[in-house]
Order: sequence, then C-alpha cells, then structure tokens
Amino acid sequence: MAPSDVTPEFDRERAAAERAGIDASCRGPVLYFAASAAVWLLVGSALALVASVKLHTPYFLTGIPELSFGRARMAHLQAVSIGWTSMVTMGACVWMMCRLCRTELIYPKLLYVSGTLWNVGTLLAVCGILLGGGQSVEWLDAPAYCPPFFIAGLGIVSAWVAATFRRRREPHLYVTQWYILAAVFWFPWLYTVAVFMIYWSPATGVVQPIVNWWFNHNFLGLWLTPVAVGTAYYLIPKIIGRPIHSYYLSITGFWALALFYSWAGMHHLIGGPIPAWLSTASTVGSMMMFIPVIAVGINHHMTMRNHFHRLKYSPALRFTVFGAIAYTWVSFQGSIESLKDFSEVAHFTHYTVAHAHLGAYGFVSMIYFGLYYYMIPRLTGREWASSGLIRVHFWCAAVGITIYFVGLSIGGWWQGRMMNNPDVPWGNIVTYLKPHFLSRTIAGTLMTIGHVAFAALLVMNLAGWGRKRTGGPTYFVEKQ
Repeated sequence: MAPSDVTPEFDRERAAAERAGIDASCRGPVLYFAASAAVWLLVGSALALVASVKLHTPYFLTGIPELSFGRARMAHLQAVSIGWTSMVTMGACVWMMCRLCRTELIYPKLLYVSGTLWNVGTLLAVCGILLGGGQSVEWLDAPAYCPPFFIAGLGIVSAWVAATFRRRREPHLYVTQWYILAAVFWFPWLYTVAVFMIYWSPATGVVQPIVNWWFNHNFLGLWLTPVAVGTAYYLIPKIIGRPIHSYYLSITGFWALALFYSWAGMHHLIGGPIPAWLSTASTVGSMMMFIPVIAVGINHHMTMRNHFHRLKYSPALRFTVFGAIAYTWVSFQGSIESLKDFSEVAHFTHYTVAHAHLGAYGFVSMIYFGLYYYMIPRLTGREWASSGLIRVHFWCAAVGITIYFVGLSIGGWWQGRMMNNPDVPWGNIVTYLKPHFLSRTIAGTLMTIGHVAFAALLVMNLAGWGRKRTGGPTYFVEKQ
C-alpha cells in the first residue's frame, strides 16, 4: 500500500493487531506471575486475619505455635510483600515493557524459571517462618536459605527488561519505561546489599538498623512505588483515551523521586543512637518528597479532568484512581511523619502500621487490581464473568482499607500520647486499643472477602468463563 493510501483506520487496525500479537506472546509468563501473586495474596490475607484476631482475642487458636502472633504476622508480611506485590510488580514490568517497546516477548522460558524461583523462595520463607525459622528483622524475616532464590529470580527479570528495552521498535520513551527501568536496577541492588550487610557479612552495632530501615523504606519507595506509579501513568491515558497531561512534569516527578526517596528511611530511627546528621538528612529528604508527589498528583488529576464520570463505569479506572489518590495522601503523611515532634508521638505505635498499609494496600495493591482488570482480558481474550463480583471486590477493598487506616491512625496516635505520659499504666493503653484492634479485624475481613471475589473472578477467566472480547470491556454498570 502506498503511503498516500494509508488511512487512520488502517493505522489503528495495524496497531491493534500489533498489540494483540504482543499480548499473545506475553500470555503464558505474565499469567504465571499474575496467578501466583493472587495465590500469595489469599495466603497473606488468611495469615493477616489470624494475627489481627490474636491482638484482641489472644487465646484464639491457642496451642498452635505455628500460628502464634509473631510467626503469623511475619509470614503474612512475606506472603504479601514478596509473594503478592513483588510478583505482580514483575508481571507488570514484563507486560508493559513489551507493550511500550512494541516488541514481542523474548526468552519466555527464562521468565518461567524466574517465577518458579520466586515461588519456591516465598514458599520456603512462609513455611520456614511458621515453623520457627524467622529472622525477626523487619521486612527481611525470611530464613537465611531464601534470599538466593529471590536474588536469582529478580536478576533474571532485570536482565530480561534490559534485553527487551534494547530490542525496542518504538524510539519514543514513555514515562512508565523510565520507572520500570529504574525499579529493576534499584531493587536488586537494595535487596542484595541489605542481605549482605545484615546476614552474609553482618555489619556491627547501629549500622544494622540503619541498613534495615534503608531497605525497608526503599522497598516501597524504589521498587513498588516506581512500577505502581508507572502503571497509573499507563492505565489512565489508555482507559480514557487521551495523552498524559504533561510529559515534562512526569519526568520531573521521576527524577525527584530518584534523588530524594532513598534518604527518607532514616526518619524511622529519629531519637535512636544514630548520627544526628543522618536523621536530619532523612527528614530533609522526606520533606523534599513533596516535589514528586505534587508533580504526579497534578499530572494524574489534569489527565482525568473532564473524565471523572468514567469512574462510574470502568473497574480498572476506579481501582487505579483510588490508588493514585492514596499515593498522594500516604506520601504527604509520610513527609509529615518525618518531623521530630510528630515522630515522637507516632513512633512505635499502630499509627505507623496504618500508614504502611495505606501505602502498600491503598496505593500499590489498588493500582495493581486495576491493572489486573485491564490486562487479564487482553491476555486471555475473555472478559470478566461477573461485574457484581468486581463491585464486591472494589467496595470491600476500599471500605476495608479506609476502616483499617482510620481506626489504627486514631488509636495509634492516642497510643503514642499515652505512651509518652509516665502516669498512664501500660495496661490502660492495651485496654484502650482493643476496640481499634477489633476495627482492624473487621477491615481485614472485608478486604479478605474482596480478595476471594477477586480470586474467583481470576479463576473463572482463566478457565474460559465470560464472553469473548468483542463487545467492549466489562463495566460496573451499562454505559448510558
């Protein structure tokens, strides 16, 4: 066909055929990562409920040491952070990088090996902790024999992303690619250095908690956050059919995140035996995080302007926008928490627990749920079998994390105030917190119901239930 004969309709058809070919090439490995992540989400949810109930009913499941609060809580953290969020992050990297590079999947067998290594490592971590082999180092609780599986699995994905990027057919770099490339470079370095300095060649004294919190904070900020923010940058324009508001603003947000976030973790050690300059630099870095957060918030809002009515219909958009709003809120809150006067109250309380869950669940997980609802039908060729179950998932997840965050934020703040008052007996603090612990269990139950609905939808889709993708996406309600 001569260039003059190429029509916009032909270009659209050719682009659609190219995307379909890319999705077909990605189908097996990406679904493997996605399905594995969903399994670990269910496992983590069950362990979280056990741990939550034990806070207000300590004799629940008494006599089973494998389900004591300490073990259940550590195993829950590994299941959801390493199993759920990390596996869906890697699946997101694979699919979006292929889409944005306009290249079909390369070396699929390597990705199966990576996913299997990660699953084996996560299984060993969860079972090892439940059997008493936990390391009792926050976010690095897995037994010593687990890290090699994670390092090998992650190394394969990182090398694969780099190889795919080199083979790209699209010369323009979209902001999502910046975030993905940075994340797959940052996280292997973060994880390997942390394991090396805490376990393999342990640093001495106060250096260990410094390394621990450097890793903990950057696990969310330089691994989950870049890919989740990049996912929002990909999904919102795709769903509403308009370009991102400002490419330059998005790059400003990326470089500000890269420059400032890595300093933020030390504010969790304010008041501890660390050099004063280190905690001060961390506070400064935390406050500077207003720059990337405001940049991302403005970009997302301005992109959505005049399109908010679509939230009534689109499940993927509703989950994604909820997560984007939570990102703005939790990031502002994190910066304020770094201030010394605020930290003196909020430290070592359930306020910090609420903050962490708003970030890891309200922001990261909600955006990834939106990715599932957009991505999976394009991989399987079938739409979701039940819009009703999607509504159950959204409202249980949204209401659940809201109750969780509000209940523990209020309870944790007053817990901190009472802990700082030497005239308040410790038993009074425990009694005061019991209703807030109950709200945590109610919230966790709602979220778990949502996860069961989500898993049921995924199983039905993978089993071939639901109509073929010929009549448009599955909506909450029919578009008027």
